[in-house]
Amino acid sequence: MNEVAPGPGLQALWIAVVVAIVLAALAVVFFWWKGRRLPGEHVFRASRLSRGNLLYPTQVAVTSGSVVHYTPVMFGGQEQSMHIAHVASVLIDRNLFFSDVLIESTGGTSPIRCHGHRKKDAVEMKRLIEAFQSEYYRAARPGPGAPSST
Repeated sequence: MNEVAPGPGLQALWIAVVVAIVLAALAVVFFWWKGRRLPGEHVFRASRLSRGNLLYPTQVAVTSGSVVHYTPVMFGGQEQSMHIAHVASVLIDRNLFFSDVLIESTGGTSPIRCHGHRKKDAVEMKRLIEAFQSEYYRAARPGPGAPSST
């Protein structure tokens, strides 16, 4: 029997397929790494299936002191933060599948806009911001019987 050795064309094709698979795997790992969750207890990440979030999903972290909107980009990321006392209003635009959230500032700076959050996450974001604002203003106001500063 005659066994035919693979020619250089077939060998080059296999090398190209292997290289393409490795590059695709590296791209998947890179975009997964860029979209990893921010540290913190109350972090809301937009769905990758929503508009503008396929490769770099935006995230909103709500803490007792601030609201941070983070969007990764190819190299680095864009981060916008707003002190909890400077939040004027939270608007939730509920669409068919996802919700858009607009957090407006009292200081005239540009609002935080984020698209593609689950409806439950958007409502929880608003609830947390309002709860942290209430807590902030309750702590800032002296109670009855407290010595006045005048």
